[in-house]
Amino acid sequence: MHTHSRNGSNGSTLAPKRTHSLAERLRERIELRTARVAVVGLGYVGLPLAETFAAAGYPVIGFDIDEAKVEHLRAGRSYIGHIPSSRVAELVHSGRFEATADPDRFADADAVIICVPTPLTEAREPDLSFITGTAKTLCPHLRPGQLVVLESTTYPGTTDEVLRPLLEAGGLRAGRDFFLAYSPEREDPGNATYSTRTIPKVVGGIDEPSGRLAVALYEPVVSGVVPVSSTQVAEACKILENTYRCVNIALVNELKEVFHRMGIDIWEVIAAAKTKPFGFQAFYPGPGLGGHCIPIDPFYLTWAARRFGIHTRFIELAGEVNTAMPERVVERVAEALNDRGKPVKGSRVCVFGVAYKRDVDDVRESPALEIMELLRARGAEVSYNDPHVPMLPSVRRRCPRLRSQELTEEFVAGLDCALIVTDHAAYDFPWLVRTADLIVDTRNATGSLPAAPGKVWRA
Repeated sequence: MHTHSRNGSNGSTLAPKRTHSLAERLRERIELRTARVAVVGLGYVGLPLAETFAAAGYPVIGFDIDEAKVEHLRAGRSYIGHIPSSRVAELVHSGRFEATADPDRFADADAVIICVPTPLTEAREPDLSFITGTAKTLCPHLRPGQLVVLESTTYPGTTDEVLRPLLEAGGLRAGRDFFLAYSPEREDPGNATYSTRTIPKVVGGIDEPSGRLAVALYEPVVSGVVPVSSTQVAEACKILENTYRCVNIALVNELKEVFHRMGIDIWEVIAAAKTKPFGFQAFYPGPGLGGHCIPIDPFYLTWAARRFGIHTRFIELAGEVNTAMPERVVERVAEALNDRGKPVKGSRVCVFGVAYKRDVDDVRESPALEIMELLRARGAEVSYNDPHVPMLPSVRRRCPRLRSQELTEEFVAGLDCALIVTDHAAYDFPWLVRTADLIVDTRNATGSLPAAPGKVWRA
């Protein structure tokens, strides 16, 4: 018994020492910038992050299961509209970046950062299949001393309850053999003011050593790091940020309907209110929410809250308001056409802008797609133009793969309705107001332009 107890004591003493040694070695490599960083998922979040680490002097492995993306990167070509190929070519030619679809390369990495999508299922519940798939692929290649950081937006508890068990399935233990943390991505595609480098990173580890290592990893490459006490706090932080935006956008969307009935211009109201130097932040109405965060994250939170027996009525109401906006836009189109003595059925309607926000090529969750479906269901002849989206991807079952329509004077003059959904900077709105017979504007893109009575309708 004495021998067994002594051996057990020695084992428990050696384990913390071994963990400490692993952490110190990894920290030294991070500080020397010899630590190899693997970024998993080379999309709108992962590719800029890989570029940021490489620019800071770290050797970077970019991993993606999409071999077409890998081939584009190896050839120095971009597949993301707001990231020019010149930047990709510079990244590749730096010698500090290599793209791969080979999971064996995970064993070469000192830190693995997971930036994969977290969409919703058709039942509007969290779809973590990309996270779980990545974890199962990574697990056989996980080795002692590695740091794994999840960046994908998700509900509080995912890192510890979902990712951790999958990574530990191979026998290594988080916090003992490898380190695990969460740092929410805060990428804003197309934002000319803030980039990956200039946006502070919130970081939380499953334990103190994991948190410290994750902080050390990000500190040299971003403008600031905000350590928090746990992965759950870091996960909740991102959900709060986007739920805050969702709720406030829902508020102005609802007020738009109220003020419209009162004959008040919501855009003028917001412009006046934002002159207050405190206590007010301007949010703007629109045709509905789009992108990979705001339309999705509140549903992750409400789903997680139900697990604890809490019904988040306020957040769910905001979701209802925002998801109803495409239908309201179509009703406004019908009202505008009816004013001209035309039914929706058979009317030629062109949607201007299908990306979810201006000056990007991202159509994920874009309200334009649902608006097009609703118009087609009413019998309209629907086309679209988007300088950033030459062809509609197959992202919705009922939306055909149309090509972007060239905006000739003859085409625009022949439309029954020009519907502005995304206000890209490339659009010549004065020309559109002069040329189109009827415009329905969901973005106030034509608000300051003179137009004949009844020609421009706000939606």
